[in-house]
Amino acid sequence: MNETQPLAFRMKPKTLEEFVGQEHIVGKDKLLYRTIKADRLSSIILWGPPGCGKTSLAKVISNTTKYQFKKLNAVTSGVADMKNAIQEASNPLMNPTGKCILFIDEIHRFNKLQQDALLPFVEDGTVILIGATTENPYFEVNKALISRSMVIKLEPLKKADIIKVIKNALVSKEGLADYNVKISDDIIEKIAEISGGDVRTALNGLEIAVLTTKMNSKGEIEITEEIAAQSFNKKKTMFDKNGDSHYDNISAMIKSLRGSDSDAAIFYLARALEAGEDPMFLARRLVISAAEDVGLANPQALVIATSAMQAVSMVGMPEARIILAEAAVYIAESKKSNASYNAINQAIEDVGSKDTGTIPMHIRNAPVSGMKEFGYGEGYKYPHDYPGHWVEQQYLPDKMLGTKYYIPDENIKDENFNK
Repeated sequence: MNETQPLAFRMKPKTLEEFVGQEHIVGKDKLLYRTIKADRLSSIILWGPPGCGKTSLAKVISNTTKYQFKKLNAVTSGVADMKNAIQEASNPLMNPTGKCILFIDEIHRFNKLQQDALLPFVEDGTVILIGATTENPYFEVNKALISRSMVIKLEPLKKADIIKVIKNALVSKEGLADYNVKISDDIIEKIAEISGGDVRTALNGLEIAVLTTKMNSKGEIEITEEIAAQSFNKKKTMFDKNGDSHYDNISAMIKSLRGSDSDAAIFYLARALEAGEDPMFLARRLVISAAEDVGLANPQALVIATSAMQAVSMVGMPEARIILAEAAVYIAESKKSNASYNAINQAIEDVGSKDTGTIPMHIRNAPVSGMKEFGYGEGYKYPHDYPGHWVEQQYLPDKMLGTKYYIPDENIKDENFNK
């Protein structure tokens, strides 16, 4: 055991059988498992959150297939590093088998030119590319590379998987077997819970707990609940505010507001705040939701949301969370109508795609008297001169007569409006 290496590094799996989790892709009846065992690899993009096993899986694939394994990190490597690795892979003296896996961690950090430089060598089979990314590869990786690769989505590890890895680390010679650690199943479960599906976080926290705790009188390193809690940062938020999951979380919040589930809306709001989301961004989303989804079923929702946005701007965090929560609950609990939203969308579509005709002369602007001679404003009926401040007259162009854009639904109260 090399104690200078972190526990998470020492516990990396070496074979498919040792690999824990991701059964949906490496289970014995799954495509990737069969591909690896048959030694019929094609290039792969591994997409998943931190600590879900992307790097470990790439190394396991290399071990199982006996391909040479070369690793680059897109943050610290450039085209020159990539070409050097490829030259070594294609040199029979340095790579007698002619097989090489080029693993590029954080491949989304490579720019277009760097990704393009990979293409010829992926196409001719000089290297099998395995790229790892936490971001959506369909947005961050060149289409040409995507089309030549199998995109595989990895999920955060399940709690049971994390527990299995922790227990293995406690008894493994490569792990903590020599430390005589005493830890209850309840505390192991709490470590797995707080790690948020990230096995690296779980093992790093466990290692800190063990290495910083003195032996008791029985020669044991006893990990209490307090020690475990001190060894971990605050429970990890499951997304990066700038990453792909940011959009998933915001989408979930908006759909929860639209679906009138105030508990879910508050939950996703809390996740966003814990990830460091800009409170003003969240406030703007609430304003949009009030207009788009509540609309005229409760016009006060837009007033509340707009006031909340102004208050968030003045107050700031952490108190802004209270204002955002109040507005979110109000919007979620309000009756919903998208009649105005549908109306403007249909009108925009018509204006952009049809010959809608000309504005009727009687409602055109006549800022100077000379224009009236051409019929501008002629025959206009001023509604306030009529009973009920309404009079029938044509407003739409001739070509659009009879078109209905605003169609009120059952949640819009008739008494709030003229007709």
